Amino acid sequence: MFNFHVISLFPEIFDAYCSTSVLGRGRNNGSIAIEIYNPRDFCTDRYRRVDDTPYGGGAGMVMKPEPLYAAFESIKRNGDSPVILTSPRGKPFTQNLAHDFAASKINELTIICGRYEGIDERVVNLASHEISVGDFVLTGGELPALTIIDAISRLIPGVVGQADSLVDESFSSTSNGLFSGILEAPQYTKPPEFRGMLVPEVLRNGDHKAIAKWRRQEALRITYQQRPDLLNCAPLSKEDKLFIDQLKANS
Repeated sequence: MFNFHVISLFPEIFDAYCSTSVLGRGRNNGSIAIEIYNPRDFCTDRYRRVDDTPYGGGAGMVMKPEPLYAAFESIKRNGDSPVILTSPRGKPFTQNLAHDFAASKINELTIICGRYEGIDERVVNLASHEISVGDFVLTGGELPALTIIDAISRLIPGVVGQADSLVDESFSSTSNGLFSGILEAPQYTKPPEFRGMLVPEVLRNGDHKAIAKWRRQEALRITYQQRPDLLNCAPLSKEDKLFIDQLKANS
């Protein structure tokens, strides 16, 4: 079982999302566990204040260190397990990082969610990782935490119903663990024709070798059009490079 510990002022945000679909199934079958710790429950003052005005002045409120430390220290965790602080100044969260967390033998992760104008800098000392999910600012760290939990959980055995569905996804890893660097090829299902739009013939003819080639080339085409930067770190075959050269010549 992989254990997620989340420190958040809004447990209800996690209750709904983590009880449905893939995460709900993973929790029900014992593949993952998600526990939420509310810093407000660890306040010692009568008003249960978790924030205060910033030293030096400025707009907004800053989360106090005492409730966050108390919530963190209440968690029964492996002392060496990673701790994430969600932060717009953190390192980008990637599929490779999700794989690293999921593959860890410790099987445990703690996530601290920020709120308000920010978190007292002393709380950063608790974290082994500061992680951002994008170059933008959100109201709090709950959505990034859910994103991280979702991405990691899908890689835990028993969470996703069919493990084969993880193969060839966008940002997936190759069989040797390297980042594939390309986006996913288009997917189709029945009916074969809808409002004049046809499923490509190659997907309906049963030629698995041709299908594999089509999917690879479509994935390369979409990556070239949408995220050409990803091709710089993708392991490309000679055939892949020739196909990309053709795309460049025709663009």
